[in-house]
Amino acid sequence: MTVAEKYIVETYSNLFEGLNSISKIELLKKLAKSLKKERKSRDIDFFKSFGAFGSEKTSEEITKEIKESRKFNREDLKF
Repeated sequence: MTVAEKYIVETYSNLFEGLNSISKIELLKKLAKSLKKERKSRDIDFFKSFGAFGSEKTSEEITKEIKESRKFNREDLKF
């Protein structure tokens, strides 16, 4: 945990001291729910990254298409 994160946690904990028990329990539930959601989202994003490029073409066809689309300027640049 960084110094900034520790400061943020300390600041929020001071705010929570004024809450009643029921409010604190609700806050804990929401924090736990956000942690579960964050974990699921991170896992889903990780697995979505595999095979993200979808094409019916073979890798050779894609490579050929990229190479053919390249254009080179053969003129000398004068500075």
